[in-house]
Amino acid sequence: MMMLHPNLFAFLFLIRTAEGTADREGYSRLFGGKQFGSFADHPRQKVTCRLGKSTITSTAAGAYQLLAGTWDECRQALTLPDFSPESQDRAAIFLLRRRDALQDVLAGRLYMALEKCNHEWASLPGSPYGQPTISLDKALAAFTQAGGTNTEEKPHG
Repeated sequence: MMMLHPNLFAFLFLIRTAEGTADREGYSRLFGGKQFGSFADHPRQKVTCRLGKSTITSTAAGAYQLLAGTWDECRQALTLPDFSPESQDRAAIFLLRRRDALQDVLAGRLYMALEKCNHEWASLPGSPYGQPTISLDKALAAFTQAGGTNTEEKPHG
């Protein structure tokens, strides 16, 4: 893994925790939990699963559960050679920047960053997509466990 600012490393770990991909095999996980076999490209497999009360079909894959179309945007913007763990990390950082959340992450403004990113990652607190999400407390715990420093007070309400 590339050398990252401690808060960036921790926020990427938080996303992987929320997406259920924080373990060793997370970078090769399809939506629904099965593994894919090659990092040559996004696997582009449509998987249908029940999540909560909903049935969802998704192409999400990898540590950040990137949709095939989102991956294509990232790959083109960054000229990524493959779907390797390093390319997935670079794509996630690109998405943080695109959501205008990277500076918040670096500064430890955890709750502001989560608010900006919960439309990108459906498992983050406050996401509008109706899929199961982690709590703010679990997000903070994952962030600090991975070495992040939060500089914000928890929002009320």
